[in-house]
Parts: sequence; C-alpha cells; structure tokens
Amino acid sequence: MLTRPELPSPLAVVCHDAGACNVVLPWLDQPGLELRAVMQGPAAALWRARFGVAGAERHPLVGHSHLVERIDDALDGAAMLLSGTGWASALEHDARQRAARRGVRSAAVIDHWVNYPERFERAGVVQWPDEFWVSDAEAVTLVCRHFPGAAVRCHTNLYLEEQAGAITRCNARAGDVLYVLEPMRSDWGRGTPGEFQALDYFVAQRAAAGVQPCAPVRLRPHPSDPPGKYEAWIQRHAEAGYSLDRSATLAAAIGPSAWVVGCESYALVVALAAGRRVCSSLPPWAPGCRLPHAGIRHLSRSVLTPRGASARA
Repeated sequence: MLTRPELPSPLAVVCHDAGACNVVLPWLDQPGLELRAVMQGPAAALWRARFGVAGAERHPLVGHSHLVERIDDALDGAAMLLSGTGWASALEHDARQRAARRGVRSAAVIDHWVNYPERFERAGVVQWPDEFWVSDAEAVTLVCRHFPGAAVRCHTNLYLEEQAGAITRCNARAGDVLYVLEPMRSDWGRGTPGEFQALDYFVAQRAAAGVQPCAPVRLRPHPSDPPGKYEAWIQRHAEAGYSLDRSATLAAAIGPSAWVVGCESYALVVALAAGRRVCSSLPPWAPGCRLPHAGIRHLSRSVLTPRGASARA
C-alpha cells in the first residue's frame, strides 16, 4: 500500500511546471514541517491558490513555511531538496545541481510517463537526484529502464485522489465534452504545431470514437500556454459549439464532462480515475500516446478500424 512520503525538516521545495507541483503540494501538509519554497511559473499560481501569497495564509503550519526567491536561500540548512521535473525551465535542474554541490540530499518528482532522460539534462549537463519519486508501477519500471541503478520510491498520489474525489461528486452532463490542451513541442513535419493538428483531427473524426457530432466542446488551455493562444481557433469554430473553458480548477472543468479528450495530458489520467470517458486525439501520423492506462480510447485506432470490427481502446 502506497503512503505519503515522510518529509524531513527543514525541507527545500523547488517547482516550476504544474505537473509535479500538483503532486508535491498535498504532501506538504505535515505537522512540524519547516518549509522553504521557490515557486516560479505555473507552480507559483498553484502555491498561491493552495497556501496563500506568502505560504502561511492558508497553510496549517503558520510560521513554519516561507516562500523565498533564491534557490540558495531555500537550500541553506535544508535537510533535503524536493524538486519538480518540468521541461519549461531550468529552475529545478539548477536546484538539483546546487544541492549536489552542497551535499544536500535531493528527491525529484516525476509526474508523467514521458521524456524521462530529458528532464534531467540541460545544455548537455546531466544531474540526477539522489532519489526518483513516482506514484505508480509503470513509472517505477520507466525509471529503472532509463536510470539503471538509481534509487526510486513510489508514493501515493494525493493530488490524484483529491481531484478524482471532487469530480465524482459532480454529475456529468450527457454529451458534454472537455478538451484539455497541451503544447506538443513538435509539428510532426507538417509546419503546424502538433496541438493544433490533434485538435483539428478531433474535429474531423470525433464521431468515430463515439463523441456526438453536435455536442458542445469546451477547450481548456494548459497552464503553460500563453493567454489568447486558442482564441482565433475558437472564433473560427464558435458556431460548431467550441468555446473556452473558464473553470477555476481542473476538477471543476472535468466535473460536468461526460467526455475528456486530449493528446497525452495528465488531465486524461485524472478524468479516467474519476470514471469519465477518456480519449486521446493524437492523429495517426503523430507518435502514439504514451500514457500506459488501458482505459483510454485512441481516436486514431477508432478511425482506422472498419465499422463493426473490434478495436483496442
């Protein structure tokens, strides 16, 4: 049975991207924990939403948590570094390098199932943590494959439990569709960002997966997407029932949705855990979806399978 990690005090926490930060934040509610955090990018907004501006407004350990600006300030006297492993910044990588130079033990949280080696390299410099922390058996296997001999620990994903619990308390509206967006960082040789290719493929082929052609679709941008990225696309498709999702939280966005569609976003895993129907919209010319969860349907397989034939979903 998985358990939450026992965190040493004082603890340095450094996060930039949303994925690992979401996993880390629920772990921090531990009695007596002295905490110094560096939060930038999407992680800063998640911190403020959960703990308040300074980190003590809503945190149960008032006076024991501090939001600082510099990695060195977080590491001074720290018993351990807990960091994310995002791709959009070098912040977490730099923190692991500094911790190694200081002799501070470090653990890095991997929240997904893709690009493991790339998470720990910047400008040709590779920096492993002392321990890799994941939340499922598939991720343990991937860590062992990519980092032979590394120490890996598997802890319960309280964030996933929180989100799934909040979603299951909501009643899904029949036919309601939420499309969760994410930067694909590739155009697959076609000159258009992959996220837009997948979105267009869904528009053209969604009936093949069982999504009603007339059902309204809400688009939820990724936390790292710049404001307005999808406005022009939505305007072109507004008459077909496509609109921007403005829900305050992921759980609120997924709650009323019967379907949740995307490429390989972690939001698909959250939706699956909450019992929603989930579909990957990656087109057949793109690399296959790397999420290992058997319950995810794959639009390209549905399209390529003749009507009446069985398809792996």
